[in-house]
Amino acid sequence: MTGFDRSDAVDRLAGIVETVANERMPVPVREVWAVGDVALGLDPVERLDVYVTKDVLLRDDSEPTEASADGDESDERDPNARFRESHGIEGVGKSVRADWAAEFPDSLRANANGHAAPERCLAAHLLADDEPVHLEVCNSSFEDNVTQRLRGAQLREDYTQLLDPRGVCLWAEGTRSDEAFRKLRAGDLALPTLSAALEMLGLDDDEAEAAARELHAWRDRQDGVTVRGDIV
Repeated sequence: MTGFDRSDAVDRLAGIVETVANERMPVPVREVWAVGDVALGLDPVERLDVYVTKDVLLRDDSEPTEASADGDESDERDPNARFRESHGIEGVGKSVRADWAAEFPDSLRANANGHAAPERCLAAHLLADDEPVHLEVCNSSFEDNVTQRLRGAQLREDYTQLLDPRGVCLWAEGTRSDEAFRKLRAGDLALPTLSAALEMLGLDDDEAEAAARELHAWRDRQDGVTVRGDIV
């Protein structure tokens, strides 16, 4: 896919929210945000940017899984061992929910160290591989992480790590914002350019323009689904 018509982009966001609201997720999800181009009223939307606030899984709240038909209860006792054997992935029941992995094993994904990666699992559950969608996943709220990532990008002089601060909350703590969807469909959100938004966060004119160019260039190089996760 090369992009979305605006109405299709908003429909796709509605589908993501519907899935988060009604299906078991690999980790608890608190918020879903639409970010960047789709929030600006652009048509078409070349890439859809979505931000998800999740909880770190400190204690798995999965319901016990049923023992296998031959009476082997090992799956119930140790989901980590089960998925290490079946998928070569560690951490099920620790970094992602065991009952989610049992229900959606095809969406189980690992990081480079072979441990279940919540952000990659969320991307696999919510998105198709060929969709032009970028998913940001963090345990921190969108507004807090915007400032955290800005400071980090400045320290590293790598503005591809920025979060576009122009976002709209679509779903939070189980409640869908119908007004946010209405404004998205109508293009009624009054948001500044990216460089102007970065100036509002404290960058000077030249730095804001350079940061905006670098982030736009990074986005233009992406293809299909991309996902990034961090912990604040």
